[in-house]
Amino acid sequence: MTGGIVAFVDDEDEIRRANAQSLELAGFTVEPFASAQEALKRLGRDFPGVVVTDVRMPVISGLELFRTLRRADGDLPVILITGHGDIAMAVEAMREGAYDFLAKPYAADRLIASVGRALEKRRLVLENRRLAAALEAAREGDVTLIGDTPAVSSLRKTIRDIADTAVDVLVEGETGTGKEVVATALHRWSGRRDRPFVALNCGALPESVIESELFGHEAGAFTGAQKRRVGRIEHSSGGTLFLDEIESMPLGLQVKLLRVLQEREVEPLGTNERRPVDLRIVAATKVDLAQASARGAFRPDLYYRLNVVTLKLPALRERRADVPLLFEHFLDRAAERFRRPRPEVSPGWRADLAAREWPGNVRELAHLAERVALGLDGVGVSGDEPAGSPEGSLAARVDAFEAGLLRDALARHKGDVRAVGEDLGVARKTLYDKLARHGIEAAGFRRG
Repeated sequence: MTGGIVAFVDDEDEIRRANAQSLELAGFTVEPFASAQEALKRLGRDFPGVVVTDVRMPVISGLELFRTLRRADGDLPVILITGHGDIAMAVEAMREGAYDFLAKPYAADRLIASVGRALEKRRLVLENRRLAAALEAAREGDVTLIGDTPAVSSLRKTIRDIADTAVDVLVEGETGTGKEVVATALHRWSGRRDRPFVALNCGALPESVIESELFGHEAGAFTGAQKRRVGRIEHSSGGTLFLDEIESMPLGLQVKLLRVLQEREVEPLGTNERRPVDLRIVAATKVDLAQASARGAFRPDLYYRLNVVTLKLPALRERRADVPLLFEHFLDRAAERFRRPRPEVSPGWRADLAAREWPGNVRELAHLAERVALGLDGVGVSGDEPAGSPEGSLAARVDAFEAGLLRDALARHKGDVRAVGEDLGVARKTLYDKLARHGIEAAGFRRG
């Protein structure tokens, strides 16, 4: 498996240059070091690549270098280059945790194969660390909008920037993308956090009820109104009112809501009294309200009044690199909730998850995690690889996952191909080959 960073340590210039050339031709990025001291200044925990070192070097030997690196990061793969007289020592070093050893003279193909396997192991270790760190951060505090793709990182920043303002917000996104999660975050990260967060699904209530739910009523306002009721708008005063599926609100009621937004006053049914409200509305929709207003299905004046700040939530298929992290979070939560042992997820299954289309978005992913935690859907756990599915073969699903990672990295680094290569641990030529294979247009990207 080509691509990735190799730290090559050898005090002999000619050997160092020859091996570096062989590795670079195979698609690896090589960082050459003439001594262990020089290498230790660069290498440490979370180094993204692997280390290849000669054993016999002055001052600090390759064996000492391996032991020092192992103390800093026990999962860093170190490949030792030995003479025939040092083979017994190299075997002992492997018992201590060295990844492999190569006895001189060795073929370039042998070096390349060993490095490729070591890099694949390193990628899995670092990915597991990233997932564990992100999940630990989520457990310690904020579990909102888990993910580190550019779309989610930008969304989180925008939410934090506007949370403590009085501006009303329109949230657009497909079903299951987390619109209520965003509304909750806007409330929790604002100065209104100690006041009520009031949610109302406009599509779940009949037209005869929703007006009373929103505005409240006085006793005797209509048949069956036996006592005064405070409406959702008034109850949310000082806090946040979340109106989900606002596209379902009847047109007649939209006029009254517009008046409330403009005047910041509410008039309950059965009274002429107007009551001031300290209001912050977050409205959510799964349709394009601009198009709905253009065809008369939604009032344009209300749309423009709500459309001060609009947050567009990405579908899960548009943030595939976040899928494994989200799934781990939901699986942890489900296992704890159902009091079941947490199943382990295989690397192949993670790639399969990221390659799916997820029409139900994050909600669908969360439901799958619950089934896995309950043992109702065990494919891909405990080391099993995913079985065939409508998405195609494992190779096709892994390709789709890789393409998603490449697109995310290009967006994150604003098209800087060199930065993408360093981020993903892929040599530039290999990166361009992958872009071409996946049909990702590289024109316009900065080549560094």
